[in-house]
Amino acid sequence: MQKFGISQSPHRKEDRRFLTGAGRYVDDTVPAGALYAAFLRAPVAHARIVSVDVAAARATPGVLCVLTAEDLVEAGIRNRMRAAIQTNRDGSRAADPARTILAAGRVRFVGDPIVAVVAETLAQARDAVEMIELDYEELPAHVALAPGGPPLHDEAPDNIAFDWERGDAAETDAAFAAAAQVVRLRVEDQRVAAVSMEPRGAWAEWQDGRLHLTFGGQGVWNPRSEMAEIFGLPLEQVRVSIPDVGGGFGMKSFNYPEYFCIAEAARRTGRPVRWRADRGEAMLSDNAGRDLVSDAEFALDAEGRILGYRVDTLCNLGAYNSGFAQNIQTELGSKVLTGVYHVPAVHLRVRGIYTNTTQVDAYRGAGRPEAIYVLERLADRAARECGLDPVEFRRRNFIPATAFPYTTLVGETYDVGDFARVLGRAAAEADLAGLPARRAEAARRGKLLGLGSCYYIEAILGSPVEGTEIAFAEDGMVDLFVGTQSNGQGHETVYAQILHERTGIPFEAVRVVQGDSDRIAKGGGTGGSRSVTVQGSSMIATADVMIEAFRPFIAEELGTTPEEVRFEEGSFGAEGTNRFLTLTEAADLARARGRRDLLSARLSYTLPGRSFPNGAHLCEVEVDPETGVVEVVRYTIVDDFGRLMNPQLAEGQVHGGVAQGLGQALMEHAVHDEDGQLLSASFMDYAMPRADDLPMIAFHSEPVPSTATPRGMKGCGEAGTVGALAAVTNGVQ
Repeated sequence: MQKFGISQSPHRKEDRRFLTGAGRYVDDTVPAGALYAAFLRAPVAHARIVSVDVAAARATPGVLCVLTAEDLVEAGIRNRMRAAIQTNRDGSRAADPARTILAAGRVRFVGDPIVAVVAETLAQARDAVEMIELDYEELPAHVALAPGGPPLHDEAPDNIAFDWERGDAAETDAAFAAAAQVVRLRVEDQRVAAVSMEPRGAWAEWQDGRLHLTFGGQGVWNPRSEMAEIFGLPLEQVRVSIPDVGGGFGMKSFNYPEYFCIAEAARRTGRPVRWRADRGEAMLSDNAGRDLVSDAEFALDAEGRILGYRVDTLCNLGAYNSGFAQNIQTELGSKVLTGVYHVPAVHLRVRGIYTNTTQVDAYRGAGRPEAIYVLERLADRAARECGLDPVEFRRRNFIPATAFPYTTLVGETYDVGDFARVLGRAAAEADLAGLPARRAEAARRGKLLGLGSCYYIEAILGSPVEGTEIAFAEDGMVDLFVGTQSNGQGHETVYAQILHERTGIPFEAVRVVQGDSDRIAKGGGTGGSRSVTVQGSSMIATADVMIEAFRPFIAEELGTTPEEVRFEEGSFGAEGTNRFLTLTEAADLARARGRRDLLSARLSYTLPGRSFPNGAHLCEVEVDPETGVVEVVRYTIVDDFGRLMNPQLAEGQVHGGVAQGLGQALMEHAVHDEDGQLLSASFMDYAMPRADDLPMIAFHSEPVPSTATPRGMKGCGEAGTVGALAAVTNGVQ
């Protein structure tokens, strides 16, 4: 098991098919004869729709279906999408204006879909869109991240979606009143685009009154239930499937209006209907990330220890509530509000603002990068104002290793941690002792050398419940049915490793089955770094159930009692016999004996607690004072991911996350003008990091195994982004 067990890095199982062009993405799975959909989208950010004349579009050659909001309502479709709604600090319910599938009466952002057109070819569908006559009365746009301005929704006075808080305001005020010094900082966290390699796409068809939707996403069950709700169908009449996916990052976690439209068009035409966004359309219609501004303050004693922490945040929701949007900067961000520091008093206030822009929702980290960015920017500023080295300031305020389990003031219980040890390792690996010499050498070249530091922690999110089924198939493979969805992370490899480690089933014999609501009854999807922690733990528990079920059968074969049967190193055996059976051999024997009940095991497992990955990022940047050009020259990471299941996959996740954090820190910015027009709608105008923008990234593991998971593992999917944004920015500061 050494080569293929956990904590090893075998070659990824999925890479052969990906690298040889055998991957199966949405466009590779479209049924023959599928029609093409295209959309008329709002050309302005805010307007009252006077009229929509689609007669010429319907008469265009090749067009088989044209849908407006009125058509959806007449068909009995619920023209309102789902969104989670918060509770305000005064106990009232936050604003919940309807977000319709197609715009009805008013458009509220550039790109708001108004009409869907379906034709034999994409060119015909796009030509027909050009034939639609849209008459509208333009209204003033509200794009400022501030209360007030032209109203978007009657339900939201001053365009405030919610006013939420966590912590104790009075206790925090008292801490500030008693402080020896107060440090304040306004932190802007700009809007970014997810820009997945594979833009959003989907196809839909109906067979015998049953809907099948295939899309590029991160889980099938929530989209399935909303699809059933919108169409008024029993859940069993809807199938949702997901093939290979070229990147998700949170942006593909939920339904979008286009999916409902192609489903209705497929029902009307009796043929499959497909849709794929081009890059410009994706920039306009994909949910964006971040977009908030926070006023943050530390109350400190004379030695630079934190007495209180206060944050007041305004976050942009865009024009409507998206699926999880109201939760991102409130519930999710607050889980790591105080980071790795002992903070005696804390208060967070967050107000969500509607603007005439594309919706903002989950993007790699979903609230935790935003919270850590504010905290760690303020930590560096506080260190400077206190005359302390930023690394020393952090050490001085860490939760001590002897204090775990530690419950924060926002109610999160960190199970384990040794932050000082991890930071000490990072300081050594980054050669901080040699920093003065490197700084002097940079100065000789006319450059300013800055060291940015960040110590992050993140909470694993999503449902703690996940199901697994393990089944010996007729072709000799073992099917592993999982409720998560790989978007490129390498799940097929690491899941095979985990199953091989526990059962001895050959690594190459494991076949991961995911992303099909007909084949997997229930699942939580992928997001919040939950896949290996929750799904992996569920797999281990399910394997244990299968092993236990085999004991009486093996005992009978070996002529002993179930209590005498042991399972070690992938084989069954018993005292007094030299006969051993691997689990695979036992399954073959059970099949021969007619015991098919032993060939599969299914279990729904609940993780007992959340794990908290954490780590230190140390980033050195050189700034040219004449031009302002920034170059990241040295990047060191020491992470505590607990026990690593696959070190190479973990490192890959960290590298990708750093690229996204560095990209936002130095170049990415989705910009709207004062009229709500997106100015960064193409790769000509939206800058992303390329290979020569990134340094070599030194990744090191300093594990403190979690007590909340069976193998001491912690998630790692978002860690790189959570740490990089502040580390790079602090380096420039």
